[in-house]
Amino acid sequence: MWLDRRPGQHPGSAAPPPNNRSASPLPQRTSSRGPYLAPQRPGLNTRGSSALSLVSNDSSSSLLASAKKTNGSSLRQSSAVDDAPDPEEVLARILGQFPSSNTTQQPEAKPASGITEDDLDFDVDFGGLTLTELAGPEVSSRQVDNYKSQSVQDYERDKAKFEDLHRSIRACDDILSSVESNLTNFRNDLAAVSADIESLQARSEALNVRLENRKAVEKGLGPLVEELSVSPLVITTIAEGHIDETWVKVLAEVDKRATAHKKNAQQPQSKALADVGPLLEKLILKAIGRIRDFLVAQIKALRSPHINAQIIQQQNFLRFKDLFAFLQKHQPTLAGEICQAYMNTMRWYYLNQFTRYKQSLDKLKLHIIDKNDAMGHEDTSRRTTVLSGSKLGGAPHDAFSIGRRNELLKTKDQIAMSSYLADEDQTTHYLEVPFRNFNLALVDNATAEYTFLVAFFSPALSLSVISRHFTYIFDQTFALGQALTKQLVSDTYDGLGLLLCVRLNQHFAFELQRRRVPVVDGYINGTAMVLWPRLQSVMDAHCESVKTLTSALPNKAGSASQAKTASAAPHVVTQRFGQFLHGVLALSAEAGDDEPIVSSLHRLRIEVEAFLAKHSQVQLGADARKRDRFLYNNYSLILTIISDVSGKLATEQQDHFESLKASVQENS
Repeated sequence: MWLDRRPGQHPGSAAPPPNNRSASPLPQRTSSRGPYLAPQRPGLNTRGSSALSLVSNDSSSSLLASAKKTNGSSLRQSSAVDDAPDPEEVLARILGQFPSSNTTQQPEAKPASGITEDDLDFDVDFGGLTLTELAGPEVSSRQVDNYKSQSVQDYERDKAKFEDLHRSIRACDDILSSVESNLTNFRNDLAAVSADIESLQARSEALNVRLENRKAVEKGLGPLVEELSVSPLVITTIAEGHIDETWVKVLAEVDKRATAHKKNAQQPQSKALADVGPLLEKLILKAIGRIRDFLVAQIKALRSPHINAQIIQQQNFLRFKDLFAFLQKHQPTLAGEICQAYMNTMRWYYLNQFTRYKQSLDKLKLHIIDKNDAMGHEDTSRRTTVLSGSKLGGAPHDAFSIGRRNELLKTKDQIAMSSYLADEDQTTHYLEVPFRNFNLALVDNATAEYTFLVAFFSPALSLSVISRHFTYIFDQTFALGQALTKQLVSDTYDGLGLLLCVRLNQHFAFELQRRRVPVVDGYINGTAMVLWPRLQSVMDAHCESVKTLTSALPNKAGSASQAKTASAAPHVVTQRFGQFLHGVLALSAEAGDDEPIVSSLHRLRIEVEAFLAKHSQVQLGADARKRDRFLYNNYSLILTIISDVSGKLATEQQDHFESLKASVQENS
């Protein structure tokens, strides 16, 4: 493969190394490309160069020296000359007999007789010589000697490196030995840890089994052990602990165990069960005594002056309502006595409070509307008196005008007037003001008390028993309220005021139904039984007064001259009736047809119409046109007054007077 190559024309080959390069301490890898294995050249280091001869052993140069020039390399390079030997001749000499002339004298060696396996594995080393130098006869023994001397110097110079390398290798061996030892120890420790983990896993499984077994045993024996034992903490808490939420919880635990003990008492008892029975009884007796003292102390606090009973009920009774249930269960007689003591206390409390409140309301100045304010009374300048104790006086009023009095039904202020304000108030009021304030306060207190009784005494007591207890507490207070109502309405002729009280009473009934307090229905119904009859009496009085006024008119018609001087303006009775009708309709916008006021109003309207007809006949009988004009003016006035009210009853009245007005309109 060298036939097409010439020296110096191989740019891809590596530059030959210089003669003075260091020899590697490691053995060189042999190449299988060498054709022949030649013996070692004399004078050369076996590690540095190996001589190859194709014919004899005289070749001391490497055939693998390359003519390639590496940029920046300081290695010796061979350059081609014009008179270089022909490569074919060189190959001929190599393959044939090596010429005896122009060659350096070398020890003769037997020519190789053939190619062996060692020749195939031989690594050819030309000693840094090019093929031209190797083929030429110029190689001298001097150069070989110089090469040998340079190799020894290189070895001496690199000896220290080799020794450092040897020490580094030994140090690495020591480190590797230490690493190996550590890895061995780690493997042993890891094996020990693995064994410990296996041991822990086995112990964990065993503990889990024991835990499950204990849970199963505890589940079966736990309730029995609790029934047969009482902790010292429970005993200390019941006997000496402060009564609070914690004490109530401990009491519930004692009650639970006492109940379980009673159930087990019917079965054959063990010694432990027999021993715990007396202890539970003593704890229950001790708890009963402490509960009694606690509840009695709270009941006494209700009798303190200027105390708010609802605060004590919320903070000291309802928080410990389980105490009364425990007392009712284990000592019902004592529970009944404490309940009676509470009822007596609250009976006195409400009666005392509302008596004082009624006395304050009695000090309010009220308009006095008596029989002189009847609709048919001839005195048009009705007297106005105000009764406040023995004092008379006050602002004038109109007994037939509703004005702003119905705002009591529409107001959102549901707070009763306080006793202090009632004592200091100098304003003159109508009768519905004290009625509303007293009953509003009574309804609120009754609601609060009934709610407390249900929350505190149930389920120890039934609702029927609680209702009886409520009635016992409030019966005197209810009687006081009805006495106030009778006092306000007994002598009054204020029909609008009475109807206002009726509407307020109905409003209280609706509110109690919304609050679900049925125990006050008796008082509400009793109040209604006081108001409605009195309202009917007042309506009858108005009818009688108008009827009397009609009867007082002469039976014969007036003369023509009298008719000319008579006025066709509306009568004062018409004005009163129109205002009164407006007030009644305004207060009856949502009323039903079955109320007594409807029939009474119908009778009053008939009497007024009869009066107007007779009055027109007496005063204007000779002038029919003027008589019709008089009736038309009266009906128009009534329609004008009631035109702004609504409701079924109002619509009926408006239609009725529209028809009356239309009947006389053509002739007027």
